[in-house]
Amino acid sequence: MIQAVVNAFKLPDLRKKIIFTMVILLLYRLAAHIPIPGADVTRLRLLFENNQLLGLLDVFSGGAMANFSVIAMGVYPYITAQIILQLLMPLIPKLEQLYKEGEEGQRKFNRYTHYLTVPMAALNAFGQLAIMRNEQVLPAFDGSLNAWLLMISSVVTMTAGTIFAVWLGELISERGIGNGVSIIIFGGIAARIPQSVGRNLVQNPWTLVFFVLVTIITVAVIVIVQEGQRRIPVQYGKRVLAMRGNRLRMAGGQSTHIPIRVNTAGMIPLIFAQSFMIFPGTIASYFVYSQTKVIADVATVVRNVFSPQGAFYWVMYFFLVIGFTYFYTDVVFRQQNLPDVLQRQGGFVPGIRPGKKTEEYLNGVVQRITLVGALFLAVVAILPFLVRDVTETGTMLITSTGLLIVVGVVLDTMKQLEAQLLMRHYEGFIK
Repeated sequence: MIQAVVNAFKLPDLRKKIIFTMVILLLYRLAAHIPIPGADVTRLRLLFENNQLLGLLDVFSGGAMANFSVIAMGVYPYITAQIILQLLMPLIPKLEQLYKEGEEGQRKFNRYTHYLTVPMAALNAFGQLAIMRNEQVLPAFDGSLNAWLLMISSVVTMTAGTIFAVWLGELISERGIGNGVSIIIFGGIAARIPQSVGRNLVQNPWTLVFFVLVTIITVAVIVIVQEGQRRIPVQYGKRVLAMRGNRLRMAGGQSTHIPIRVNTAGMIPLIFAQSFMIFPGTIASYFVYSQTKVIADVATVVRNVFSPQGAFYWVMYFFLVIGFTYFYTDVVFRQQNLPDVLQRQGGFVPGIRPGKKTEEYLNGVVQRITLVGALFLAVVAILPFLVRDVTETGTMLITSTGLLIVVGVVLDTMKQLEAQLLMRHYEGFIK
């Protein structure tokens, strides 16, 4: 692998792409330290230590939200817009048709994603500012006219920050190495590892050793599952192209396969499940100190039930991850419409009749193989709960969602570098 890195830097064009990616990441990290005016840093730190939802959002902001910078939302409004449009495809046939129209359709689809990102970013910015104001992180937002003008300017600034972050990500995708949006998130997660290591080292060095071992084992399992796939054999029938005298000119008859991944859903089920579990407790926490006793009591019960400190939270989290994995995998598989594509191209699965039978067979394979991926994601999701009884803290070096992002981005980037090296007859990273 070291020699492959050396070979990559020997190639002028590949070296420029790697350096360009690093420069863009550095620029993003610099912007992540430009705070919104008037933020109370001490209260902000305490708020993030006690609020799991904000910790999840901080992952997708690339670590910028913990500083409440101008790009505090990072690229997650863009990710949210992508997920919304993907979920709307089965409901809006024109949108699904546009997505399948090739490069031009993909360009229009991305444009709609950008349009949806702007209102999503503005709403998220207003919500974050409102939460910070209620938690007294922004003392300057006192309800006066000047405070409202400051609120409006902050919403515009944070929305522009998200668009800036998305633009940087797209620059990496076009001129650098890897998926730009994913690499920006990866950079934020990686930047927080030294701080996490230092905190665990001060608290308990043996805990740090245990977390390092757990992280290494988890990464190895993630790589195996992420790369795991079931290959469905496909045979294409021969077709007559032309007559040459008494001979027929035939084409086709090739054999290939359809790779069905064990984990088709990626990290999306973790995001859905964690957001679903954290949201009730977060809302209830704002009514705990209500002057109405009934409301305060109900809010206290809800907050305690949905607290990450309780077993109920992790049990529900486990089953929700499994449920959302099946749901999102089904959505993605239906969008691919593999049975119809095979039938139009003259392909068939040996021993299975084209059409409805092929659809039933592929759905059965997807459901069985998804069970492995769903259980894998669910176990990774509850790792902090599993290690909590072994150590004095449930805080891992990298969160389960962060681990999936890091491993996924590294594998994708390595494959792209390998493809570039193989085109120039160098040995790649993955053998």
